[in-house]
Order: sequence, then C-alpha cells, then structure tokens
Amino acid sequence: MSQPVPMSVSDIEQHAYLVGGAVRDTLLGIEVKDRDWVVVGVKAEYMEKCGFQRVGQDFPVFLHPETKEEYALARQERKTGHGYQGFSFEANENVTLEEDLIRRDITINAMAMDHQGSIIDPFNGQADLANKVLRHVSDAFIEDPLRVLRVARFHARYANLGFQVASETKLLMQRLAAEGELEHLVAERIWLETEKALGETRPDIYFTTLKETNALQVLFPELEALDGVPQSLRYHPEEDTFIHTLYCLRASVHLSKSIPVRYAVLVHDLGKALTDKSILPSHTGHEEAGIPLVKAISDRLKVSKYTKDLAIKVCQHHLMFHRCFEVDAQALHQLFKNIDAFRQPETFSDWLLACQADQKGVGRDEQHWEELLHESTDNMAFLKATHKAAMTVQFAQLPSGLKGPAVGEAFAEFRVKAIQAVMDTWAAL
Repeated sequence: MSQPVPMSVSDIEQHAYLVGGAVRDTLLGIEVKDRDWVVVGVKAEYMEKCGFQRVGQDFPVFLHPETKEEYALARQERKTGHGYQGFSFEANENVTLEEDLIRRDITINAMAMDHQGSIIDPFNGQADLANKVLRHVSDAFIEDPLRVLRVARFHARYANLGFQVASETKLLMQRLAAEGELEHLVAERIWLETEKALGETRPDIYFTTLKETNALQVLFPELEALDGVPQSLRYHPEEDTFIHTLYCLRASVHLSKSIPVRYAVLVHDLGKALTDKSILPSHTGHEEAGIPLVKAISDRLKVSKYTKDLAIKVCQHHLMFHRCFEVDAQALHQLFKNIDAFRQPETFSDWLLACQADQKGVGRDEQHWEELLHESTDNMAFLKATHKAAMTVQFAQLPSGLKGPAVGEAFAEFRVKAIQAVMDTWAAL
C-alpha cells in the first residue's frame, strides 16, 4: 500500500531523519551546530509544493521554509571515474534510509535519529563511539579519496577524547595513496579539509595521520621532507624538524584560533629540508630558502592572500623574534618595516603569535614540551613594547618644513630613537 502524498511541511517532517554529525555529536554530548536531514519516500516535486526551497545542483537538497536547515532526498551513489567528483547519484523516493547511510564515510557519521529520538544504526556507529574508533562503513570507502582527509580531520577533532583510526581503515587509506587516487583531488577540496583540520583541537594529528597512511608525501611533500631532518640540540631538544613543526602547531592552538596564524606556524621551517647536509644540524639561511617553498605550497593550495603573505613573513623573519634582544634599534625598526607592522598592526600581532608558537614548540618529549609550553618568555612583551613606542611617533613631532623623502627619513629616525628608549629601559631592569 503506497504512502499518502505529503501535503504540508509537517507531513514532510514525518518522513525526515536527522543524520550525520548532529546524531554523532548528540551521542557524544557535544553541542550540535548544524543539523542535516534525510527525507525518505518523498518525491522532489512534493518538497517544492510544500514550500521547501531547492538549492542542490548535483542532487536534490532543500531548505526548510522555516528553520532553513538542509533536507536532502535519500540518495545512492555509484563510482564512475577518478577522484571525489567521479560519481553519479540517484536520489528519489525509492532509496531507503540504509542505502543512504551506507554511502557515508565512517560509522559514527552513518547513524540517523527519528523524531522520537530513536537511533537507526545499521553499521554499529554507537559501538564505535563507545570504543572510540574511527572506522569506515564499507569497502566503498576507497571510491572517494577525499575520505582520507576527512578521517584525518575527524582524528584531529576527537584525538583528545581518545579516538583512534581502525587499523583496517588505515589500510584502505594507504591503498588510496598507493593507487594514486589522492592525485585526483583538486586543490580547493584539499585546502577546505586542511583549513578545517587547522581549526581543530589537535591539528597536528591531522598531519601525523596523513603521514602514517602515506598520504602526506603525496599531498604535502614539503612537510614530509622535514621528517628526519636534524636540528641543533642546543635549541631543539626534540631534534627532529618534523616533530618540532608538530609541537609548534600544538602550541599555536593554545595561543590563537586564527587559521592564518596556525598555517604560518605549519610552514615556517620548510626551508630546513633544503639545508646542505655538510652544515647540519645548523640551518643557516633556512629562512630565505623556505620562501619559495611557502609560496609554492600556498599557491598550490590556493590559500587566501593574507594567509600566504603572513606565512611568508613568518618564514622569512621568525629568527628575529628569537634574537630580538641581540640586535640594535635600527634592526628592530627594519624588522617592523619588513613585516609592515606600522601600516598593518594586526599582521604584526599575528606574526608575534606565530613566532611565539615556534618558540614554544620545543621539548625532548611530550612531558618536556608540556612544561615548556607554559613557561613565560619576554620576547613578545619586548617586541610589543618597542613597536608601541615606535607607533607613538606623530607627524607633529617632526621638524617643520620637511618634504618628500625627508619626511620618511625623519619618521624613521624618531622611531628608532623611541625603540632605543624602550631598549634602554629593559636593559636597566
């Protein structure tokens, strides 16, 4: 016997199931930010007749007329080519809820909830939640290489809760890397997942997961190249440059929520992979050597202009943060000019945060790193004080009658004097 034709919004809602992240986070006791629904047994034309606004181009997705939440018709997908775009979709009233859920990436994302709060869980997502396991739903996982990045991102999100990637899922991720499927991912999707991962509580886990599944060398070879590169134990008790980068990234989470800051931290030492082996573990000149690499990876990922520019500034000038007490006022003034700190003080603030993360990203081991993370340092306070003093110089303070280049020269002279005054004060403390 056929179901009655939906005639109202409430009729449609009776055919809808809450799915995906909303169900997962509800069961984890985490605040639900976005709610997505799957509609089963309803034709697209009835959705529109009941006031749902169609927005999906590839398959039927609608906005609820009141809540504006997304309601998608249950759908199936079939692999037709390479990459995450190589799929055809079938979405109609005959697709079942289980057929829709089986196409999802991991079991904890493949659950649904009805309006009475009952959980529909055909792939044991609740058990994997309880056991803190990220596990693929089916072998169809290998049909979409983007899932390698998604699993790594979810690992970054839930690592602090004790979640691990199932060994059999890691094998499938490794298979996707080995078969060249990752090479078909477009830059925008790689960056979208990476950008989200940088915003998680453990972004370093995203990159270690990619490394463990051989995806890092395909997607981020500049980072893979840092693995095993030694550093001076005098400054880096963790020695390995890749480990240092991950510690810095973890430190950045404690310092800033800014994605550009965290990205700059991630790529600040890329130049160390190019250091001539004859001078290791020293890395003289790695700042300048890293600039082309930072530009290349930023252009490849198509990050925003501000994100790229900040990353270049941090790469090129981060050693000045560490050496700020060793240089003269003229050098500090030149630093502020180089990072455009006078015209863009917000960029200077982000540069400081990234450099502080670099300073904090050292340690022999996990415990030692945690101890150093919470130690206070004076570099940031000193650079803020000298920059603030230079910024207080006003045009009215300059000698009258100056024109053209003489104005800039006078500004520079007065700013250097202001910086020197702060340096003298700090030296007397």
